[in-house]
Order: sequence, then structure tokens, then C-alpha cells
Amino acid sequence: MDLNTIWFILIAVLYTGFFILEGFDFGVGILLPFLSRDKDPAAVDYKRRLMINTIGPHWDGNEVWLLTAGGATFAAFPEWYATMFSGFYMALFLLVLALIVRGVAFEYRSKTQDPRWRTLWDWCIFVGSLIPPLLIVVALANIVRGVPIDGDMQYAGTFFTLLNPYALLAGVTAVLIFTLYGAIFLSLKTTGEVMEKAQTVARRLWPVVVIGLLAFLVSTYFATDIVDQLDINPGIVPLAGVVSVLLAGYLIYKKINGWAFLMTAITIAVTVVTLFMILYPRVMVSSLNPAWSLTIYNASSTDYTLRIMTVVAVIFVPLILIYQGWSYWVFRKRLTQDSHLEY
Repeated sequence: MDLNTIWFILIAVLYTGFFILEGFDFGVGILLPFLSRDKDPAAVDYKRRLMINTIGPHWDGNEVWLLTAGGATFAAFPEWYATMFSGFYMALFLLVLALIVRGVAFEYRSKTQDPRWRTLWDWCIFVGSLIPPLLIVVALANIVRGVPIDGDMQYAGTFFTLLNPYALLAGVTAVLIFTLYGAIFLSLKTTGEVMEKAQTVARRLWPVVVIGLLAFLVSTYFATDIVDQLDINPGIVPLAGVVSVLLAGYLIYKKINGWAFLMTAITIAVTVVTLFMILYPRVMVSSLNPAWSLTIYNASSTDYTLRIMTVVAVIFVPLILIYQGWSYWVFRKRLTQDSHLEY
């Protein structure tokens, strides 16, 4: 296995880690205005603070996985970075804007007691949690499906080229599964009415997620070259995702929330891994001419650069994993009425 392949795998791992860790963060943000409904404004504010504090210690650390994936793409495959960031400029601009608004909202909502002020930032959290997974997965689906790239590695389409049915289906499905993921996470991290509402949402949303994932899986066989790339039909990896989401539903109805959370995480991981498996050894598929596709070889940095990056990754990645694992362990307990709410 050469360094080009190793770095392709590492980037796939970074994106997978981002979706697994930030996925439930996004889900909690999407559910924020809805699970907190109450006739008493004070109760609404308390529920929203409770929900935000379940992800408060983690959301910014989880976003680092996306930043690291972008940085690794720039360093290991600069032609991929250049083509993708120039061609998907508008989508990426909206993504960064949404993430900035979301981060500011977490920090600013509790700066004053004014209900209108807090409601404004709460809806910013909702929008900032909804748009990023939608845009990221739409972009990833387009990369796998193929976009117009010419012989000079230049993107020849427009923003609206990205808004095709397959990519939009992928984005909507991602939003649904992350919302389910967030509901299960809240079932693990809260008590009382918020926990009960989260469990109800998870039960109602699970069948919709299953339909969305099955539709996305079927459409992948028509929109991409998965069969030629993996030489499988339908393939053990996609089927593993189907099995895990079905198990998640069973566990949700049995209120075995910890295992349901794990099965949902596996579903997300399998889906992302499948997309990267379809892509390899390409990094961007050209819909104009397969020969113009960017690969891990024609889009990569020099071998010397990849060797240096590998040494740095071997040293620092384990340290980051240890630190993040420790932070989750420290904040593992459920939040109750006696818990200190920072946000």
C-alpha cells in the first residue's frame, strides 16, 4: 500500500469520524426548536438550555475533524482541493457561514435574559445545524456521482449543477439520519420530559430514515459505477448498513438507547465508507470523460510531502483521539435538574 492510498484512507477516516461525532450535534441542533415546546416560556428556555448543554462540551471539538479533513486534503491532494473548492465555492461559502453562525449562537444565546434574543440565536443554531450536513453530503454525493471536470482539472459546471436529484436525496437522507441520531443521543443524556419526547421522535422518525436510506442505496446503483468499482451487487458493505439501521429501530422500540446509538453510528460509518470505496482510486469523478477524473496519483503532493505528513499524523492523531475520548468520559453523565447549565 503506497502513501497515496494511505492518505486517501486517512481522509476517509477523518470524514467518517466527523459524521459520527458531529452527526448527533447536528441532530440536537435541528431538534432544538421542536422538543422544547411548552406553554411556559421559562420551561421552553430551560429545555433548550438543557439540550444545548448535552453537546456543549463537544461540538467545537467535533468540528475539528472537518477542518482536519480539509487541511489533509489540501496537503496530500492539492489538485483535489483546488478543483473542489473552486468548483463548489458557493456551497462551501454557505457551509462555512452556517458553521460560523452556529458557533457564535452557542456562545451568545445566554449573554442576556431577553427571550427574543435567545430565540433568535436558537433559530441560528437550528439553521447552522441543518445546512452543513445537507451541503456536505450533497457535495460528497456529487463527487462520487461525477461532476463536469475538463482535461485541465477545472470544474465546468455551476452551483445548480450540484442540485441534482441523487445529491439532494443524499443530503435530505443525511439530515434525517442525523436528526434520528440526535434524538437517540438526547435519550441518553437527558431525563424527564425532554428524554420522553426524544424517544418519541426517534420512534416516529426511524421508519422515515429507513425509507430514505433504502432509496439512497437503490439510487446509488443507478447514479454511480458502484458495481464496476466494487465488483459487487449489492455488496456486503451496503447490506451491513441496512442491517445496522434495522437493528437500531428494534433497539429504539425496546428503549435500549445505548446500543441504538451505536447501531446508528455504524450505519453512518458504513454509508460514508461505501461512498469512499466507490470513489477509490479517484478523488473526483469527471462526468465529461472518465480519463479526466482526478485520482490519488494525478492530484497528489510529492512523495516527500506525504512522508512528512505521515510522520506528523502518527505522532499527533493518537494524542487527539486520547484527549477526545477523555473529554467524552468526563462528560458522560446525564443532565438533570440539578446539573449546572453553562449555555
